[in-house]
Amino acid sequence: MKLLQGFSPVARPDARKLILGSMPGTASLEAVQYYAFPRNAFWKIMGDLFGAGPGLEYPARLHVLTDIHIALWDVIAACHRPGSLDSAISEDGMATNDFNGFFAQHPQISHVYFNGQKAAALFKKKVLPGLERDFCLTTLPSTSPAHAAKGYAAKLDAWSVLRH
Repeated sequence: MKLLQGFSPVARPDARKLILGSMPGTASLEAVQYYAFPRNAFWKIMGDLFGAGPGLEYPARLHVLTDIHIALWDVIAACHRPGSLDSAISEDGMATNDFNGFFAQHPQISHVYFNGQKAAALFKKKVLPGLERDFCLTTLPSTSPAHAAKGYAAKLDAWSVLRH
């Protein structure tokens, strides 16, 4: 099975909030864009909250988020995973991103938001024990269409904490 490689972070040095997914899905990897799968609600939510919706070109969406001090990244740098489901991620060969290096370059980040339970669990298990400083951690409902337990309105409401 091919080792999948994640993306570089999208962040300005003055970022204050970090949104972490687990690992980009197949559509995102093919498009080389965070949350590229059309049914993923991430960009619709960012549009409703901040005007960074799917109607904008991808670079413009990223620009809106970085202008309001939000950074995007994933917990996993590389892994084996057939398909796009978080449940299919194998810990065999998994590598996490360099968070101590990232946080050293982004010292104003105080809050980490997780896009779903898998990202939170991986971060707490594989990254948190080695971190050199503390952060406020918030797990938000996954924007993936695979997380159908919550409807769009409930997801949008939960994600609105990013405005504070």
